[in-house]
Amino acid sequence: MTGKKNDRVITTILGRGCVINGDFMAEESVRIDGDVMGNVKVAGALVMGSGARIHGNIEAGQATIGGEVVGNVQAPEKVELTATAKIIGDITTNVIVIDEHAVFHGKCDMNQETPRKKNAATRKAVRESRRSAKEALQEALREVQEESKALQEESGQDAPAEEA
Repeated sequence: MTGKKNDRVITTILGRGCVINGDFMAEESVRIDGDVMGNVKVAGALVMGSGARIHGNIEAGQATIGGEVVGNVQAPEKVELTATAKIIGDITTNVIVIDEHAVFHGKCDMNQETPRKKNAATRKAVRESRRSAKEALQEALREVQEESKALQEESGQDAPAEEA
């Protein structure tokens, strides 16, 4: 069973004092309290403790950072910087939460251009569907009026014939 709740179950822990020299990858969620001198790629959630250090880029579904990162962070779901976080690098995410006293030196891209394009396309499609719905209603009204007029003419022709 996969889902957001299961993505947050931590299956790997790198404890305090643990040092990894090289890239680190995990298919589920991870907690890091040690040091990683390389890139970190996590399919689920990444949780960094306050004493953790990563000198490399991070890719994760979501990231809660309490330690030091020297590198870029890419987490499409959410990035949260706790009060003890220090990031020197850029962040790319859809949602960001930065606590007081967190240090962030870089730029943040919250993917705002993509939704605007989608929203503009969606608005255009909605307008077009409204127009076509409006045109369909107008056409239906014309047909009803023509039928009504035809019925009136028929009943009007029958009435004079009966009177004569």
